[in-house]
Amino acid sequence: MSLAKLLQLASPTLPVGAYSYSGGLEAACEEGVVTDAASAERWIGDVLEFSMARMEAPLLFRMMTKQDWNETFLASREAAELRAETVQMGYSLNRLLKDIGLGEVPAVEPSFPAAFAYAAVQWKIEPAAALQAYLWAWLENQVMAAVKAVPLGQTDGQKILLLLGEKIEGLVKKAMQMKDEDIGNFAPGLALLSARHETQYSRLFRS
Repeated sequence: MSLAKLLQLASPTLPVGAYSYSGGLEAACEEGVVTDAASAERWIGDVLEFSMARMEAPLLFRMMTKQDWNETFLASREAAELRAETVQMGYSLNRLLKDIGLGEVPAVEPSFPAAFAYAAVQWKIEPAAALQAYLWAWLENQVMAAVKAVPLGQTDGQKILLLLGEKIEGLVKKAMQMKDEDIGNFAPGLALLSARHETQYSRLFRS
């Protein structure tokens, strides 16, 4: 049953609004940084390695061990859009968890990782499995955004998923072993482009 619950938690049908965000990818397309399958793979892979795996994943792991890192994660969001994204998704997941009888996240303004961690703990999902599912869900959403925004063909999207998906297990192991002082989010290109997206004239996504 824990596997079924993990799949449900990581599913793109989870009603948290993830599909409406590109996490800065749309701005990268607008600026000409991402123009084809190769550049989309490079962009998504860099964000996965230098941002998700070094900041979000280790903090999520700590939240699953009942350490309060929610405020630290919120403070790490470099652009207003990125902060609004995690707050909105955290709010939606928190409301869903309450509606299905899991209670509420013990935070005034839960981020999405905080709500995800709370659900994983309540459902007794192993941290390593939860982390892999979290990174996979993020990766899948990024590829779906690239298919729409670049645009890419479905086959190109599947190739990116196969290539980058193979890295997730190793990134999860590193995230679980990371010391507090080594946690850090260094993705200046993502921060700058996300900020520019706030005033982008034409856009499909909210971030």
